[in-house]
Amino acid sequence: MNPNQLMKQAMRIQADMARIQENLAQRTVEAVSGGGAVKVVAKCDQSVVSIKISPDAVNPQDVGFLEDLVLTAVNSALTQAKETATREMNFVTKGLHIPGLM
Repeated sequence: MNPNQLMKQAMRIQADMARIQENLAQRTVEAVSGGGAVKVVAKCDQSVVSIKISPDAVNPQDVGFLEDLVLTAVNSALTQAKETATREMNFVTKGLHIPGLM
């Protein structure tokens, strides 16, 4: 492949990646824990959008349990978001590892 073709391909990949990153910033994933007692929605750019807690999950005598449910749901949502972003980027890069990208 000549240098001009290589440069054009790199520019196309860069544009595709920017487009996918913009789309990922709008896509959401949802995770629940405690049988639905805690629900977390996160964007695929690794930001948490919302946390909903069922009133049934609130027990002043056991705050630690509620904290564990929230932590579990947040970590699950962020894991899903990262997996979605990685899958989308791999589609563009065809599995090529680009340091610092993901």
